[in-house]
Amino acid sequence: MIVMSKIKAVTAGLKVIEAWGVKNIYGLPGGSFDDGMQAIYERRETLNFVQVRHEEAGALAAAAEGKLTGKVGVTFGSAGPGAVHLLNGLYDAKHDHTPLLAIVAQVPTKRMNLDFFQAMDEEPIFDDVSVWNRTAMSAKAIPGMIDEGIRQAYKYRGVAVITIPKDLGWTEIDDNFVPTADNKPEVIYPTPDDAKISAAWDLIKDAKAPLVYFGQGAKDAGAELSELAKKFKMPLVSSMLGKGIVPDEDDNYLGVTGRVGSKPAVEAGFSPDVVLWIGNDSPFSIFLIKHGAKVIQIDADTEKLGKRHPVDVAILADAKTALKALIAKGSDLPETPFYQATMANLKNWRDWTNSFNNDTSTPLRPEPVFDQINKLASDKAVYALDVGNVDINFTRLMKLHDDQKWTTSGQYATMGYGVPASIAAKFAFPERDVYSLSGDGGFAMLGEEILTQVKYNLHITNIVFSNETLGYIEAEQTDDSHQPLSGVDLIDTDWAQVATGMGATGITVRTFDELKAALKQAQAADGPVVIDIKSTHDMPFTTEHMDLNPAHATKEAVAAFTAKYQADALKPYSYFVEQVNKNSK
Repeated sequence: MIVMSKIKAVTAGLKVIEAWGVKNIYGLPGGSFDDGMQAIYERRETLNFVQVRHEEAGALAAAAEGKLTGKVGVTFGSAGPGAVHLLNGLYDAKHDHTPLLAIVAQVPTKRMNLDFFQAMDEEPIFDDVSVWNRTAMSAKAIPGMIDEGIRQAYKYRGVAVITIPKDLGWTEIDDNFVPTADNKPEVIYPTPDDAKISAAWDLIKDAKAPLVYFGQGAKDAGAELSELAKKFKMPLVSSMLGKGIVPDEDDNYLGVTGRVGSKPAVEAGFSPDVVLWIGNDSPFSIFLIKHGAKVIQIDADTEKLGKRHPVDVAILADAKTALKALIAKGSDLPETPFYQATMANLKNWRDWTNSFNNDTSTPLRPEPVFDQINKLASDKAVYALDVGNVDINFTRLMKLHDDQKWTTSGQYATMGYGVPASIAAKFAFPERDVYSLSGDGGFAMLGEEILTQVKYNLHITNIVFSNETLGYIEAEQTDDSHQPLSGVDLIDTDWAQVATGMGATGITVRTFDELKAALKQAQAADGPVVIDIKSTHDMPFTTEHMDLNPAHATKEAVAAFTAKYQADALKPYSYFVEQVNKNSK
């Protein structure tokens, strides 16, 4: 008679997680999760527990790890408030299509559905955020349910939730479950239809103003994007999450489009007659691309085809394969007037932004800050970006290259993302230099996670842009709704002193020289550093209300606009079109 060895049900579940390649689990203990903490203790040699100081931070860290690595992130929360605290981070994973497993504790089964301490009907609150949401009904089912949840998270690129009553987690079961992780195949995408590739090439070669608009679905096709742009003389524009797929200083990359993006990228979007739309599901696309332009869309997901814009040629395939086929199909094309004007516009924009790199005015502008980071960061740096005006400055001023990585809360755009995401980045890539970049609004939301960085002695440089306002919202109230400023003012806070009180190195920066010294000190530090940069209250250049063109704005409006943004050197896109037309005569 064979005697089967026994194992606690939750411990068996953690073994399944490990089989799927999970290295880190983020969370904060609670009484209802004592069984889980016992399991974490038993698996401490093979599974790294990261104790965060708020469950929301744990969920955001797990989401960030998923985005940065492509592997499922794992977080947990205790019954009641711990479960509810997870939701914000889980919604971030949902909106950015990130595989994530949430383990949620529940009171013992005999106390469920009664008026008991921290008891609540947890499963319904996760219905909307998840692709798979189940409550364990027997101890024996737990490892199999966790295995199933991870499969579903990968399949649907979303959140799987398993709720485990406390008594079931403690129960011993046979230690004989075999995870299915080894059966996970590589995704096989459809081969692009040659007739569709030919139709796409016909549109491109006959176009007078062809443009490439790509998103994160093209993440593995950076080289092909650059080659196609060079061969067909097509400027490149990306969604925010597409940043970094091609180097920021690629000759043909205009930058991110939209409010957070660059002037030349936004202006180009209103000018093309043909758009090659690749792996991009940005909800703002409907406002950023010229209506009436013919669209060739490449996507591996049939649901995305035609979702954001009418499509003339739909190609179901992965970006890399389809672009290779299109490059092979076509031949070198000459520069069009559209291309020439767009490239001149790009040079004008880059020259203008670079002109502020050594600006020593106080409070500090963002350009010298990002320029110094660009110079000091390694080719493998990882940036964890919060939400707000810091997004605008990052997309325009951070020059991503080589194997640098970055992450943010994209479509969900939750403030407070930066610091938790930096923790995940450091645990996922301990050998890399890691930076969190936050405004003072976002940093205040989950800045307690500096304690987590201190606890684990994580060498992370946390940069806080303190301008005493919710700047992104201030700009909306001023420029969009034209209302009195309401609720956006923030009190000045000594974040360096706060960080020092938490056990980190805190540095206050007010001048350009202090900035350079602080970044070098942070680079050489052992452990976390918080650099509180007292930043200008001036808003970033707006791409939504550009009063630069005398043909569309009064002389007074142009003068006021250029004075507000110190934009005397900037020219409207129409200026470069006129110059190209003159030179061609």
